[in-house]
Amino acid sequence: MNKLTKVGLSALCSSLAAVSAANAGEMTVTGGVDMSWMSLGGNSAVTGNPIGMGSNLTFKGDGELDNGWTFAITVAMLNQDAYSNTNVTVTMGGLGELDFNQGNSGNGIDAFDDKMPTAWEEPWGAGLGTGVQLVRGVGTSNNVQYKTPSIGGITLTAAVAPDVGSGNPADNASASSADSTGAGYDVTFNVNPTFGTEILSGLNVFVGAHMTEHYDQTVNLNDRYEAVGGMTLDLGPISLGYAASGISTGTQVGTDVDYYKNNMYGVAFNVNDDLSVSYGKHESRVGYVAGMNRSTTHKKNVTMEVESWQIAYTIGGASLRYATTEVDNGAYQTDTGYDKDARVLSVSLAF
Repeated sequence: MNKLTKVGLSALCSSLAAVSAANAGEMTVTGGVDMSWMSLGGNSAVTGNPIGMGSNLTFKGDGELDNGWTFAITVAMLNQDAYSNTNVTVTMGGLGELDFNQGNSGNGIDAFDDKMPTAWEEPWGAGLGTGVQLVRGVGTSNNVQYKTPSIGGITLTAAVAPDVGSGNPADNASASSADSTGAGYDVTFNVNPTFGTEILSGLNVFVGAHMTEHYDQTVNLNDRYEAVGGMTLDLGPISLGYAASGISTGTQVGTDVDYYKNNMYGVAFNVNDDLSVSYGKHESRVGYVAGMNRSTTHKKNVTMEVESWQIAYTIGGASLRYATTEVDNGAYQTDTGYDKDARVLSVSLAF
């Protein structure tokens, strides 16, 4: 994307002395707009106004310290100028990276919630509100992550959030969540083999795990655990992927959710540098503490299925995308009203 503008860092501050150590930095702004037309079918046939528009702006800055370490900041704004996240990354040469994150950062296990190849969006993110529960770890809370240098294609990360679910405080402030959650911890392991074998050059294997502390046992909660593992493989113009993930909520009450189990796979074909097509499917099963008790007292376990066919064409800074998506048992409900389908035509312009 082309740079919209550059602003010297000193112009953003009221005092040059306050930022004298970072005068070499600069800020850039990039952005884009997505315009869509949606048609709903099945039990969601009432479309209403089919025209949608989304916009985003990303502010980026970077600089270098006297010891050669570099730093970068990214501030992302989403639709209707809504704040998304702020990331500060310090690259420490051969020592790896430190990331300080606020908002929806995608750090830790959250980076692996659904890595399946696709022409455009994940199946659950292409036109239908499915309510699918994905692993998130510390990625949606203020956190700090350390990332090792890549050694033989292997990269490790470790992230911690002091209070999962808390708000986004400004500097010189603090925030806490209003529930019983405490600290959260993530570890991930990512492998891109470098064995010199061409057929393995496109292989990527990843696993991750998370734990959230629940410190108030009076609300019938054990600690929360999440895990994910999968792989993707690029073979020329074809990309394949499969992954599985799970969430143990820690609840103990019979009518509450005990776990979510997800299976996902996708295949994408790059016709050429501009045109690609894909198919993806995501299955998510919910289980309750009471198990498969079908009485009126307890809910029964339900599997939600989402599948999507997509095509995308890119020319310069413009992209044209189309997706047709179906969901069965949306929001983990077996009523026929939760079986839905949608078709979405989207045009994206980036600058």
